[in-house]
Amino acid sequence: MSTHLATALDLASRSVPVLPLRAGKVPFGNCPACRDNACGGRPNMKTPGPCHCPRPCHAWAAATTDPATLTSPVWASAWKQTAAVAYHPGGTGLTVVDLDHADAITWARQTLPATRTVPTTRGEHWIYRGTMQSANAVRPGVDIKSTMVYARWLGPGNGTMKTLPAAVRALVVKEPSRIRTTPHAVTVPAPAGGGECPHRTPAYLDRGVAMAEQRITEAISAVHATVYRTFLAVLSAHGRCGCLTDVHVGRLFAAAQAKGETVRHCDDAWTNALTRLGL
Repeated sequence: MSTHLATALDLASRSVPVLPLRAGKVPFGNCPACRDNACGGRPNMKTPGPCHCPRPCHAWAAATTDPATLTSPVWASAWKQTAAVAYHPGGTGLTVVDLDHADAITWARQTLPATRTVPTTRGEHWIYRGTMQSANAVRPGVDIKSTMVYARWLGPGNGTMKTLPAAVRALVVKEPSRIRTTPHAVTVPAPAGGGECPHRTPAYLDRGVAMAEQRITEAISAVHATVYRTFLAVLSAHGRCGCLTDVHVGRLFAAAQAKGETVRHCDDAWTNALTRLGL
């Protein structure tokens, strides 16, 4: 038995839903039958919905506490390629405040009540008892991981776990956006001063989108934040003239989903970027 599988079984025995992550700290891709959610997907952990795929599909929704599933033959190949174990915080009644760098940690120490803390590669996870809507980049270097996301298991941590405070809930002020199955067309105000597209040629926009796709594809950590920042950069450069089309947005969404992001995560990141820019 691999070390990762042993860790997963131990967590599952304590009612923590777990899943394997491959290199790059991303989930295993959906099987052919589930690709692009053709199967209908798994909307949440308690009612799996129309998909009953026995494989580790659908990212966070694959997290399970069932030892028979974790040790099944269809999961065996995944465990052989596993680089880390993840868990679904919301599925076990928790919220993780993911602090990605030293400045974020300093902010948390000055703002949030002390709780159980787990060191990460570049920062810390602060874990609270209670669930809430997940969100990326709620402030520089800070992500909220609770419902409908996964977090890496990096050990039990230190300190006494506290109840989720209002200060953390207040970081997510936007109502959850409606889930769409396809990327939506981008309709934004024309820029002041005539409304003409400032881009010299269509190739300029295409290169920008291609570079954005590459940035997302090459992300090896903080994928949620990378997707949001990339969407923000694309909209900053190309959002005001209305030249972005469904094809461009679809390319960005596809790159993000290939890294394990769900359609909802993509939609939320896009909407947050539009809001941030006032579009």
